[in-house]
Amino acid sequence: MILTDTHTHLYSEEFDQDRDDIIKRAINVDVSRFFIPAIDSTSTERMYDLEKSYPDNVFLMMGLHPTYVKENYLEELQHVENELKKHKFYAIGEIGIDLFWDKTHLEEQQIAFKTQIRLAKKYKLPIVIHCRDAFGEIFQILEDEKSVDLFGIFHCFTGTYEQATRAISYNMKLGIGGVATFKNGKIDQFLDQIDLKNIVLETDSPYLAPIPHRGKRNESSYILAIAEKLAQIYKVSLTEIAAVTTANSKAIFGI
Repeated sequence: MILTDTHTHLYSEEFDQDRDDIIKRAINVDVSRFFIPAIDSTSTERMYDLEKSYPDNVFLMMGLHPTYVKENYLEELQHVENELKKHKFYAIGEIGIDLFWDKTHLEEQQIAFKTQIRLAKKYKLPIVIHCRDAFGEIFQILEDEKSVDLFGIFHCFTGTYEQATRAISYNMKLGIGGVATFKNGKIDQFLDQIDLKNIVLETDSPYLAPIPHRGKRNESSYILAIAEKLAQIYKVSLTEIAAVTTANSKAIFGI
């Protein structure tokens, strides 16, 4: 059995004291593929160091996270393009729009999202979308940019069934994480109506730990709890959840 964590911030400072132990714990429960989203230029060297330490397990993305879109966003976007020219990446991410914390830079977030979608097309890479309180804004840009070469993952999907089907219509798979295990998470109420071929697993660690670890620091080994929840929802074996979602991740990332 192979489980894939399609979204984990393993370079986060929250793992500085026990990163190797966390990765070993994950591998010991068959989580052996880790896809690493970028935040901004300050995370780049830490990502490269992680990749050097675990070249067979760690696969990097490059991008500018929407909550890090500030006055210097054009410089940050240039950094993204510069890195794409000289290093191998497996996706553009995480990118998108976040209106939960601050709406000040909505226009800049929209520009950054569009710019990075076009970089994804240029480099023939998937995108990994961060969306918080911004489904309408995200969907509008996806509608404008939709094409056969635009595809990817709707990271940390927490929307409605209707929003799920619309996201899938844009060649996106749904990144399902700890929220699926929450009593008030709601997505567990309709997930079985979504074909499993449209689902990938993620932790978003160190954030959003699943039950029974909710409230604690999340880590990639906890994806097992998410996979077990999906096995209950879909009424299939854990092995099938692992096989299908890992195959889906391979279809997106190409490895």
